[in-house]
Amino acid sequence: MTAAIASAVVVLLVLLFVIIVIAKTVRIVPQAQACVVERLGRYSRTLGAGLHILVPFVDRITSRLDLREQVVSFQPQPVITEDNLVVSIDSVIYFQVTDPKAATYEIQNYIWGVEQLTVTTLRNVVGSMDLEATLTSRDQINSQLRGVLDEATGKWGIRVNRVELKAIDPPPSVQESMEKQMRAERDRRAAILTAEGIKQSQILTAQGEREATVLRAEGDKQSAILRAEGEAQAVQKVFDAIHQADPDPKLLAYQYLQALPEIAKGESNKVWVVPAELTGALENFASAFQSKPPA
Repeated sequence: MTAAIASAVVVLLVLLFVIIVIAKTVRIVPQAQACVVERLGRYSRTLGAGLHILVPFVDRITSRLDLREQVVSFQPQPVITEDNLVVSIDSVIYFQVTDPKAATYEIQNYIWGVEQLTVTTLRNVVGSMDLEATLTSRDQINSQLRGVLDEATGKWGIRVNRVELKAIDPPPSVQESMEKQMRAERDRRAAILTAEGIKQSQILTAQGEREATVLRAEGDKQSAILRAEGEAQAVQKVFDAIHQADPDPKLLAYQYLQALPEIAKGESNKVWVVPAELTGALENFASAFQSKPPA
């Protein structure tokens, strides 16, 4: 009974040893990853994606690296500009591991190294610019950062693809001054637009009034001309009719007597001037109505 138990224990130990050996021998590396293998403490090779066989207890996987493009956002860093203002800059780095061996042995922690290099380079670049240039030159800062980082991280097996500045925050006092300046600028533009609108409105109103006055004057002119022409034609017709009728002084005196009430209606007509010819005509008119003596 004891021998059987001992045999079972030995078998279990052998099976456990075999499982451990197989686990240390067979390695499956996922896609877009790489494993650095050391043999007896020294670099041996880099394993790509797929199935690999290792020498158990001799080969050891030191590090497993992600070969995809990585995005790292760093905490906002205080940076002093050329005009001695402290701005807080938040940056994002897009990088990719191109050499797993260099990323493992050339630097202890490449992410921490990229962060510190970014901060140092950012302070050097922004330190040569004033606040206004810093706020308006993001593309230039990104380009300079990318060039310096890509050159410095090449020996680490890292390729920096992009550098972006998420935010550039000036001091609160400067922000308040900038907001006041922007508000004043908006108010100035609004006042200018309002004044321009009033000016255009007044110009259009004056032009409209001038054109209306011209049109009214033109209408009055045409109306006066037409009235004058009408009156002239009426006078001409009356004159022609009178000459054709050849009226005698009696008829003229009678027409004058009919017009006297209309002349007397005016309040300002206090003095009448009677022509001498009209007096003679009236005398003739009066004698016409005198009764003739019987024959």
